[in-house]
Amino acid sequence: MLRLLNYLKPYSKNLLPKSFAAMLLNTAIRLIIPTLIGVYAIEKGIRQKDGDFLTIIVVLIAALYLISYGANIFRIRWMNQLGQKVIYDIRKNLFTHVQHLSHRFFDQRSAGSILVRIMNDTNSLQDLFTNGVVNLLMDMIMLVGVIVILFTLSPQLTLAVLIILPIMFFISTKLRQNIRRSWQYMRIKQSKLNSHLNESIQGIRVTQAFTQEKENMKFFDGVNTENYEAWRIATKKNAFFRPLIELTNAVGSAVLIWYGSHLIRTEAMNLGEFVSYAFYLGMFWEPISRIGQVYNQLLMAMASSERIFEYLDETPIVHESENAIQLQAMKGHVQFEKVEFSYDDNRLALKGIDLEMRAGQTIALVGHTGSGKTTIANLISRFYDPTGGVVKIDGCDLKDISLRSLRNQISVVLQDTFIFSGTIMENIKFGRPDASDKEAIDAAKAIGAHHFIEKLPNGYETQVEERGNILSVGERQLLSFARALLADPRIIILDEATASIDTETEVQIQYALRTLLKGRTSVIIAHRLSTIREADKIFVLDHGKIIEEGNHDQLMKYQGEYYRLVKAQFKMLEAM
Repeated sequence: MLRLLNYLKPYSKNLLPKSFAAMLLNTAIRLIIPTLIGVYAIEKGIRQKDGDFLTIIVVLIAALYLISYGANIFRIRWMNQLGQKVIYDIRKNLFTHVQHLSHRFFDQRSAGSILVRIMNDTNSLQDLFTNGVVNLLMDMIMLVGVIVILFTLSPQLTLAVLIILPIMFFISTKLRQNIRRSWQYMRIKQSKLNSHLNESIQGIRVTQAFTQEKENMKFFDGVNTENYEAWRIATKKNAFFRPLIELTNAVGSAVLIWYGSHLIRTEAMNLGEFVSYAFYLGMFWEPISRIGQVYNQLLMAMASSERIFEYLDETPIVHESENAIQLQAMKGHVQFEKVEFSYDDNRLALKGIDLEMRAGQTIALVGHTGSGKTTIANLISRFYDPTGGVVKIDGCDLKDISLRSLRNQISVVLQDTFIFSGTIMENIKFGRPDASDKEAIDAAKAIGAHHFIEKLPNGYETQVEERGNILSVGERQLLSFARALLADPRIIILDEATASIDTETEVQIQYALRTLLKGRTSVIIAHRLSTIREADKIFVLDHGKIIEEGNHDQLMKYQGEYYRLVKAQFKMLEAM
């Protein structure tokens, strides 16, 4: 809670004091009015038949109610603004933090579960900051004020009325941990539901292709039922609070009538004091009831905040050193020295890799799936750090280089390219937003994407939806090539980037790449070996080790693993 309340600090000189001032004014007025009604209006106005004095008291009470009404309006307005600003800050803080986490964080979590933390868990804190914090303070002040007044009016009656309170607090304390666990469990089930929903929508084409709609609906119904049951149990336990307070109120009212009437008969209390006491006793149970509701909000907020802070406490596994080097003009000379890497500490993905990529060279990495090709590419971009050995660029250990200056000079094109919602032009400029439209169009022309973009309804201003579904696989890949090349990197990594492109388009891209990759270090990962024949050097990997290296002609003469891979691929093409 202390950590959550820190988010109120930026507003401690504006919205927070104004809200507290309005709250204090409203509380003070509510504490004054019962005394005006009982002690003054009834005892001095009605019983002494002083009409003028009674009129003054009535006008004063009406005026105080109007002031209280105005103060309440401003309190609610300022608290809503405060609550929304705090929620905005928490969500922004969480999203910003997640943006800088390492790839391993995203490898271990689904997009749906991350979405739940940023949206649902943050939203569940809204009631706490919009109403809970100030209302809790107001109710605590009200409670203390009422107790002081009750003891002032009649200590013996107050002790008699409040005798049930210890029982109520004992029961509520027992319920606390149980309710909190219920809300935590409910959040877990909600996260699972959202995660499955996100996965189902993204994979709807596969679901329909395999006619698994009924099975998918059945699984969703099971997850949805679990979520419903978790919510039902949590709200059922929450429901114990309000009846408990109402029961306490009923017992207190019975004691008030029974013992209060005795005090009036014995003249230990007059009628006006009894009426005021009755008002104050009603006001006593009201904040206790609201504190019970805030308590429920607090338990929900604690369950959500634990999940939010779990993410905020995540630290990137790739750390930037305090005195990181700003690599301004990268040449692109890459060296791996005895590099080892493991994703899970159990199995090595790379085993003592030694390789060198000279600036401007085109390097190809080939091998069976799982041989370590993509891992090498990930280490060059420093999405992961090696668990052993050193990776250098231009003679500098990657761990000593600023991440931003490193990645600004590296472009990565993946097989499963991602197209963002927006225009074609915005997608091409994604890696270099300050580029001119002409530069973006020139990049598209160089890569061979211009001809299909011109045919779109609005050309470069055509809006593409999430993941670029209006474009074919080949068109999306061409767009990602244009995006990478416009960024003008010193190193380009093509990770199976031509795997989804037809033969005609591949020829076009190969022609464009000869010019565009000139003078840049390029790393090509490919299963289609026809795309890497002109590479300066080819590294053949097997189970995390380099078993062969050389250019195409050298490796074919050697007649080793590369030779067998090429022959096997040509046989497969001939068979087709």
